[in-house]
Amino acid sequence: MNDTAVDLHHEIALFRYGLIADLVHLPPGTKGLYRKLEHKAAKEYAIPGSSRTRVAAETLRDWLKHYRKGGFDALLPKPRADRGHSRRLPPEVVDVLLSIKEGNPKLSVRLVIEEARTNGHVPEGLAVPPSTVHRLLVRHGLMQKQSDEPTEQDRRRFAFERAGQLWMSDVMHGPGVTVGNKTKRKTYLIAFIDDATRVIPYAAFALSESTRAFLPVFKQAIMRRGYSERLYVDNGANYRSGHLALVCAKLGVALIHARPYRPQGKGKIERFFRSVRAQLLTRLTPEDTASLEALNRRLAAWVEGEYHQTPHRGLDAQTPLERWAQSADQVRFPEPTVDLDDLFLFEAKRKVQKDRTVSLDGIVYEVDAALVGERVTLRYDPAAEAGRPIQVWHEAKQIQMAKPVDLYANCFVKRQRPSRTLTPDTPPPQPTPSGLKLRDLHDTDDPQESS
Repeated sequence: MNDTAVDLHHEIALFRYGLIADLVHLPPGTKGLYRKLEHKAAKEYAIPGSSRTRVAAETLRDWLKHYRKGGFDALLPKPRADRGHSRRLPPEVVDVLLSIKEGNPKLSVRLVIEEARTNGHVPEGLAVPPSTVHRLLVRHGLMQKQSDEPTEQDRRRFAFERAGQLWMSDVMHGPGVTVGNKTKRKTYLIAFIDDATRVIPYAAFALSESTRAFLPVFKQAIMRRGYSERLYVDNGANYRSGHLALVCAKLGVALIHARPYRPQGKGKIERFFRSVRAQLLTRLTPEDTASLEALNRRLAAWVEGEYHQTPHRGLDAQTPLERWAQSADQVRFPEPTVDLDDLFLFEAKRKVQKDRTVSLDGIVYEVDAALVGERVTLRYDPAAEAGRPIQVWHEAKQIQMAKPVDLYANCFVKRQRPSRTLTPDTPPPQPTPSGLKLRDLHDTDDPQESS
């Protein structure tokens, strides 16, 4: 399977998870579950890799069952059992199916097929897959439903019952700080707030509002306050990134995006930002803005020393920490076996050059010779020091840990013949004995042909 197919499969799995994300934490058999599935099935979606716009309630139920049993990987699409066989229906059968649906629009796809077989219009032995008939009816506009959504916007105040049920996250423009050679840079405050308790799992100023700046703050929030079942965010590019969606899916966090031009649903975190402006930014000193680290230390001291200790009117005069303590025992924390550092690694795709190298952020890395000409996925931590080894993945498998190229050392390395059998345990090239002289390299026109 090539990388393009792998990307499409991940995109499809992320779409499927997005539809069931707010249901995965409900116990099996929860009252009203099927009504929620029917409500989702009544909407239209942009389905990756398909021209369909609807998803049946039973299909959503199957996805929910598969996710509970096998996690995110269980949502990856499986190869069709009838691959390589024609699924085209005869014209006379098509006409019968369309006429039956037109005569009774309320019939389901399976009932349309059953009536066609009962009337003898389908030849014996002819396979009539429901998915094929569904696509046929959609193309002819026979599967459209009347929308019963209200025309007026329905806005209601809401609050979850316990900690960890919903986090909100947003970005606020912050003050300028001194960076490097006394250069002033604008900052952005990335913050998370727990809806039920108003506790701030974590907040930090960063020099950008990109996904690279957002994910480390998200990771710190999880390490300090556990997992949230839902994450309610804006529609900015950092929140719409595929990497954030993938991280949330692997964590079992439902990623919910606010509707465009409707900021009213984020009132709690907006009130937190108002407190930051009024109570923190107005009291900053030059020492607080001397560096990004100093500004974040001042922010952490204010959050823990003042904000978390102040009674909130929306919490019945309780402090955020007091309300958090009432349900903190129900919050999920990462298991010891979960490697959060690995899960939050960034990814970048590169094509391996003829000299078996790839470039990332201006640093050239050397990979296995068998990957020359192939597209690989590099997984790395952007906050790590430059030159640290990075993971190399190909066709959904980790191949090796790549290190920066050492040009001088390559003068004395015996060249390997490419091997198409790649495993994560493939040993790196071994240097030749120390007795090799530089003149030995002149036996050929190209040092790489010296072997």
